[in-house]
Amino acid sequence: MRLPVLDENDRSTVDLEAVKQMVDLYMEHGFGYFDTAHRYNDEASEPALRKALVERYPRERFWLTDKITLNYIKKPEDQEPFFQRQLELCGVDWFDLYLIHNVGRASLDAFEKLGTFDFLRSLKERGYARHIGFSFHGTAGVLEEVLQRHPDMEFVQLQINYLDWEDPTIQSRKCYEIARKYGCKVLVMEPVKGGTLANLPKEAVSLLKTAAPSASLPSWAIRFSAGLDGVAMVLSGMSTLEQVQDNTSFMAQFQLLSKSELDILRQATDIIHANTAIACTACRYCTTECPKKIAIPDYFGLYNNYKRLENTGYMYNQKVYYANLAAVHGKASDCIGCGRCERNCPQRLPIRELLKQVAAVLE
Repeated sequence: MRLPVLDENDRSTVDLEAVKQMVDLYMEHGFGYFDTAHRYNDEASEPALRKALVERYPRERFWLTDKITLNYIKKPEDQEPFFQRQLELCGVDWFDLYLIHNVGRASLDAFEKLGTFDFLRSLKERGYARHIGFSFHGTAGVLEEVLQRHPDMEFVQLQINYLDWEDPTIQSRKCYEIARKYGCKVLVMEPVKGGTLANLPKEAVSLLKTAAPSASLPSWAIRFSAGLDGVAMVLSGMSTLEQVQDNTSFMAQFQLLSKSELDILRQATDIIHANTAIACTACRYCTTECPKKIAIPDYFGLYNNYKRLENTGYMYNQKVYYANLAAVHGKASDCIGCGRCERNCPQRLPIRELLKQVAAVLE
């Protein structure tokens, strides 16, 4: 969902040559799991995956996961042609895993009315999907409701990282425990929280580097998620060759975090919470239906940087970056309060109010 692009203002301009290099390095290190969805990179992810992976490697060399997304499905009969189109775009005859995308309180009833869980069962019966499940953004109570209704779901994809583990809104730990209670395998998304855990406050960096000078910041985050019982896969959302090199280096010789390392992460969590204004993961779901084309995640990132750099000479650079972005996208103050962004936000952020704060500081 965060593939490298040739034009940062157009997420569909995937840098295919860079993606090929990333795929090759990943495969050379013995890995082979790939996750996509139709909406990723402004609908350019599936075709890029076909060109970089499917057309260049034997089908038995990789596992491929795709998803059915509510935005594209208005009635039950839309599901089959949507799925067949995904097979075509990816250039495959089946998916190893097929997931219902972004199940939560707001979407669960819609998926039930569409019969989407039954549709996934039919895909498995027909050999189109070897394993079925869903990605989830919601509370532990809603997750339990889903698994009670659909105990045959084999996988649930959860947002799990050390920063969200005890978060009362994201409820990473509680959701993980519900998944394990029902014997469901766990796929981890956002282990580095959209890059947040690769760009830490200086106090947290010092803490982690003192403990392990040669370890990258993302390695701490990914090892945390990968060490949990029942976790089948950790999706780190790599978008550069350097990230692939780093991630594969420590995961090829995986080691569990020790008790002392877990204690250090708890200290880092406290530091991060004290230094983060807006807990955005830059998934960009909020932008897909924004009528004003506001670059919400970019503005939130600049706002966070501004707050971290407050009272330093660098804080004003964020206003320059903001002005450059606003020349292409809608400004934060252009928000009309329609709420579509908040309905799509997996983090359930009060985006409309936060945009007012961004405008007050950066405009």
